[in-house]
Order: sequence, then C-alpha cells, then structure tokens
Amino acid sequence: MSDLQRATNVVYQAHHVSRSKRGQVVGTREGFRGCTVWLTGLSGAGKTTVGFALEEYLVSHGIPCYSLDGDNIRQGLNRNLGFTSVDREENIRRIAEVAKLFADAGLVCITSFISPFTKDRQEAKKIHVQSGLPFFEVFIDAPLEVCESRDVKGLYKKARAGEIKGFTGIDSPFEKPESPDLVLKTGEISANECIQQVVELLKEQNIVPTGVTEEVTELFVPENKLDLALSDAKTLPTVSITKLDLQWVQVLAEGWASPLKGFMREREFLQVLHFNTLLDGGNINLSVPIVLPVSKESKEKLDSCAAFALEYKGCRVAILRNPEFYDHRKEERCARQWGTTCPQHPYIKMVMEGGDWLVGGDLELIIFCLILTSCLNLLFCLRNPVHNGHALLMQDTKQRLLERGYKNPVLLLHPLGGWTKDDDVPLDWRIKQHAAVLEEGVLDPASTIVAIFPSPMMYAGPTEVQWHCRARMIAGANFYIVGRDPAGMPHPETKQSLYEPTHGAKVLTMAPGLPSVEIIPFRVAAYNKTKRSMDFYDKERHQEFEFISGTKMRRMARSGENPPDGFMANKAWKVLTEYYSSLQKDE
Repeated sequence: MSDLQRATNVVYQAHHVSRSKRGQVVGTREGFRGCTVWLTGLSGAGKTTVGFALEEYLVSHGIPCYSLDGDNIRQGLNRNLGFTSVDREENIRRIAEVAKLFADAGLVCITSFISPFTKDRQEAKKIHVQSGLPFFEVFIDAPLEVCESRDVKGLYKKARAGEIKGFTGIDSPFEKPESPDLVLKTGEISANECIQQVVELLKEQNIVPTGVTEEVTELFVPENKLDLALSDAKTLPTVSITKLDLQWVQVLAEGWASPLKGFMREREFLQVLHFNTLLDGGNINLSVPIVLPVSKESKEKLDSCAAFALEYKGCRVAILRNPEFYDHRKEERCARQWGTTCPQHPYIKMVMEGGDWLVGGDLELIIFCLILTSCLNLLFCLRNPVHNGHALLMQDTKQRLLERGYKNPVLLLHPLGGWTKDDDVPLDWRIKQHAAVLEEGVLDPASTIVAIFPSPMMYAGPTEVQWHCRARMIAGANFYIVGRDPAGMPHPETKQSLYEPTHGAKVLTMAPGLPSVEIIPFRVAAYNKTKRSMDFYDKERHQEFEFISGTKMRRMARSGENPPDGFMANKAWKVLTEYYSSLQKDE
C-alpha cells in the first residue's frame, strides 16, 4: 500500500446541501440522524446478529439505517486485502471512511467488525470526529468459550489446530475497549435486549427521537395513586357518557391508540381527519377520529373546568384533565371519514344524533378491566364467524412465514369486542364459534391466541382498516392479513358495496406510518365443489368453484340449512345455527 503514488492536487469539495436539509428528506422522520455505531468484539460474539437485527429494528421504525458487515465488505470493497497487520489496518480505515459517508448522508451506519486493535478503532473514531459526526463504540463482550461454542464456520477449531495463523483470540490479541459507549454481554442477554440497549443509547444522544419505538401508552392510574384519584373524581363535576364512549375510553386506556394520551384535541382531530396520521413527533398512522361528543349544555357547564369526571350509569370511570372544547362539524367529519353522509349508515346515525361539541384532554382511567394482548408474528381480525376459507388463508400465511425462516409463527385471532351493527353476530357467540374451530383442529390451538380487540366497529372501509392494522401493530403484530372489503358494508340505500372491495387491501399496502408491520393481502378463496373443500380460486377452473358470501352463510344458518361439506367445521356451524335459533325464540 505504501508504494502507491499519492495525488497532490486533491481538494475537498463542499456539498451544496446541508445536513439539516438532508435530514428533512431522509427517512420518515425529520431531523439529521447521521452517526456510526461501531460494533467490536471477537468472532462469534454476536456482532452480525446484533448489527442486522438493529438495522431491521431502526428501519421498521422510520430511521434510515445501513449495516456494514465484515464478510460482506471483504467480498467487495476490501477483497484485495488479506490479514497481515498492514492489511487489517487498511481494512478498518476503509470501513471507517465508508461509514463516515453513510453517516454524512443522514443514515445510522452500523459496522460489525472484529477490529481488534485499539489504535485502529481510535483512528476510525477520529475520522468521524473530524467531520463532526457522532461515533459510538459498542463492545460486544462475549467470553472466548462462548464464542468458540458458537463457531459456525469452524474457524476456532482450525485456529486451535494451527490451520489458521494470526486468528484473533487464539494466537492474535484482542484489545478490549477501555471506555466504550456501551457494553453488550451477548452471552448473558438476548439479541432483543441488546437492541433495546443500543436504542436507549441512541435516544440519550438524540439520534432516535423519543416515542419512535411505539411504546404502549396506557392511561390507567397507577395503583399507588388510585385512592387519591378516586377521591379527586368524587369532587369533580361530571359528564355522562354512552356505552360507545366507554368502549373508546377502554381503547385509549389500554394503549391501542398510542401515543394518544386521551380523547383528541382539535389539532389531533384535524390531522387525523385530513391526513389519516398524527404529525407531531413523526408520521404516525391514525386514520379514525377518537373523540368524545358532548352536548351544548355540558360544554357550557364544564368549559372553565380544569378537569371533570366521566360517568357511565352513575359510576365515575375516568377523569379528563385540561379539556379543550371545539365544534363537532358532523357532516364534514362523516364525509371525510366514511365518504358518505347517508343518515341510514348505523355509525353515522350515532354521530349525527350525538353532541354538537367535541372535547379532548388527558385521560386517566380509575375503574378498569384488563384484556389480554400478545406479541406475535401474524394477525387476523374478525367481526364475523370463522369458516374454512379464513382458516385456509391463515394456514397458508403461516406456511409462507415458515418458508421465510420464522421458527414459530403465532396467530392472534382477534375478534372485535366493541359495538357492531344489529345484524352482526355478537361477540359472545363469535367467541364460542372460534372455540369450536380450535377444538376441531381447523386452527392449531398450540400456535393460536384468541384475544379481544375492544374497539367499536365503524364500517368505514379503507379508512377504518388502517386503524385496525395500526392498533395491532402497537400490540406487536409483525404481519397483518387483509381480505376483501375490510370494514365494509352494503350502502344502506342502494344495497351495493359502499366501498370497492379491493380498495381496502390496496390502500393498506400504501398507507404511511405503518413501518413495523407487513401487509399480507388475501388470496381469493372459494368453495371447490370438486374437492368438497375451501380452495384458492383459479379463474381457469371457474366452474368448479362456488362463492358463499357472508349474507348467504347467515341466511343458511338462520334457516337451519347445512352448508356444503368442508365449508365450516361442524361444531362451529352448530354454534352459528344455535345463535340464530336463539333469535327466533326471543322473537
């Protein structure tokens, strides 16, 4: 390297675009975040594992990032370098220069290299410091015996046998960092814990903004402050809320609408109504207004109050602090949220009959009930009973995830628990039907979690399906299965589909602010008359298929008619017919 002729007429050229300007357009969150996270440690310590996992995590949360890995670099940029002391030094120098360019472009650059010598790492840091770029040295600290036990490539074994000379940790030293910015003991903590520690470091250094990590914002009063809050609530003026309002209180309190801290104030309401996102603190998808309507009389009574209690059937369930009242422009809200103002639409009818004012504020729940949520890979949302076509789609998605390398995809079967229109099957009967599907083994009970999503149903089509998806993303879902006409219904007047049936899936795949969930659109499933089972539709064999709509399914169940064999598990169908029989008895 020292024999190369060096140019003497090289002058650094200044960029026309500042880092501040670059930060406004790089990634989904404004602000310059360029830096280098330098992972150093023995071979097998976990640098590549942590590096790529951290890259995936940051990118999924809207932070532009790129991971440089030792093996990858030596296949390209540094393929002409060996492992002599001179070549090792040059290897690290080149990597540091490349990392500096990535950081200057506004990316979080992660480097995963053994980089065993202190002077080389100090030189890498110096390259960044001279350019005014943050550099974080992270020591991946795993004992030699742990690294040898992970020896996937067999390098330690070869080094012990003398087949590889100068191998770091065996016959070449590793100089541990004296004062790294972070130490990750990968022999003691999981990869996820390592990632969270790095993210916390980046938060402390204002690289990752607070709130970017989709922390669940629960609004329950802490147990040690509950008595004080209950006493406070008894002295406050009250406003009566409906059962629908109470369901939204539960949605907010459990954190499904994070980062909201209560019912929307006007600024949040306008952002959601016009942009389907919350813009303060990033670009966070939230497509439906979560608002509390109140009457003119309540507004006049409470307008000057710093706080008031929300009362349901005589019970004070929550406190709303620092309230803000604003005009409930019902027609405009309905036109934007539903794309129609048809007064026969069941949710629009409730909006129009509700209060003429909206009030937002910070919510504190003082009487509550917890509902199970779960972190998982795969999500399926239902307001209807499960038939074998649904099961086929879920089974197919699970198989695709296994083929992609996921070890144990878990399905969250997540029925809607809030208000639904009168002709939908009620929650308790849907739960019974889902239990029958699991009992018959149509879905695997060992890899399926059934939990309740407390949100009301709004029947707002593509607008609402974004809400369904982002709420499950908050719960930890990595994949979201979306079907035809999600959150749709027939137009109350024309009886035609209120929304084009394919638009929900199309909109969801394009929706901003859903970075950490992958959308999996339905493949069309129908009843195969030849196979006598649900199957993926093939238009070349159209005559073999029969489409059994939800309307037809409900009509058959109501009349006591059995569906074709293979359409639904027998016990599950029996639950459905029992429900409709109970309606007839009530009548």
